[in-house]
Amino acid sequence: MQHFTIFINNTTDTSSFINGILEKRATSVFEKFNALKGSILSKSKIDEFINEEEKHDIKTVTEGLSQTLKSMSSGEQKKIVLKHLLTTNLDYIILDNPFDNLDFSSKEQLKITLKELASEITFILLISRKSDALDFIKNEFKFQTNGNLTEVEKNEETIIHKDYFKFKIPGPLEKIAYTDDILIYLNNVSVSYEDKPIITNINWAIKKGEFWQLKGKNGSGKTTLLSMITGENSKGYGQDLYLFGKKKGSEESIWDIKKKIGYYSPTLTNNFYGEHTVQHMLISGLNDSIGLYKYPTETQISLAQEWLNVLNIQHLKNSIFIELPIGQQRLIMVARAMIKHPLLLILDEPTENLDDESASLFVALTNKIAQESTTTILFVSHRDEPGLLPENIFELKKSKSGSYGTIIK
Repeated sequence: MQHFTIFINNTTDTSSFINGILEKRATSVFEKFNALKGSILSKSKIDEFINEEEKHDIKTVTEGLSQTLKSMSSGEQKKIVLKHLLTTNLDYIILDNPFDNLDFSSKEQLKITLKELASEITFILLISRKSDALDFIKNEFKFQTNGNLTEVEKNEETIIHKDYFKFKIPGPLEKIAYTDDILIYLNNVSVSYEDKPIITNINWAIKKGEFWQLKGKNGSGKTTLLSMITGENSKGYGQDLYLFGKKKGSEESIWDIKKKIGYYSPTLTNNFYGEHTVQHMLISGLNDSIGLYKYPTETQISLAQEWLNVLNIQHLKNSIFIELPIGQQRLIMVARAMIKHPLLLILDEPTENLDDESASLFVALTNKIAQESTTTILFVSHRDEPGLLPENIFELKKSKSGSYGTIIK
């Protein structure tokens, strides 16, 4: 049984390639699939089944189950949809980045499942990260910039961009006043929902200038813990939780807390759907606004230019942000979050769905910010990104009484 791996990047038009196979218009190496029956396991395919459940009450993949597809974790969703596809007498399945959004354990379980099925059905695996490759697949290809497929050369290494960013991180226009050493302090903090414990007895002190990574399996409570740190979770009231020197529920406001935090998550990019230029995107970070509502000052324009120099995209200052490749968008969003030099910079799954090269650039920029600023960094990720240099790791580990925290130095 022959299987195929195709390495893609964030500029690859995978839809044309996938549709070409599924619609029996494939050419070259994949021409033989025109005579075969196949389907796809992808996020969009899972979304189709979720839509059927929610809007039409059609339970194609969850018939007989008490849980809906939407309520399942990413790993469970992929497992149950794969199980359904295997009942439809297919010759092949296209796996479109199947390991995205999965923690290490879920990823390894899915890899084992696919290996066990390798003698029964052909897999065409599309992945953007080399660490997601399956060892039983020997036929490896990659997309070139012109859209052509070429075979991957043996021992071909991923480029690690350690010294890509040459310019120094510029300072802030105005420093945020704060004198204490500890920014965030949690003492035996616990959160439950409807008597279900999520996190339990969390003890964590986050200090000025530190570089942390937050890890944990899917469903371990990372999102809940982050919402406590940002002050957005009402469960923080009445607990021994201090945010920038003030106990939760005392005199602080959410706005006071947000002014001290820079935050980026891939979903945040979806808020910027207007025709904002790259320069205006950077400047909007000074006010945490979506777009600019008054003309920027010369000082603000000059600061934005310094950040454009850092990112090596001086030529893109007047380009429309949403028209740029995803890798460049994320670098710009980090610079936007960092332009005011927040006391705490939170990067929430920032390399999700990035290819190896774009992720390497993101890691290099994160390390540079850690080395050249006093901003504390909290990097949240399922993956152990190659080259990332956190000083400490806070790992959430699941238990029946809720996830507890372990510090790894």
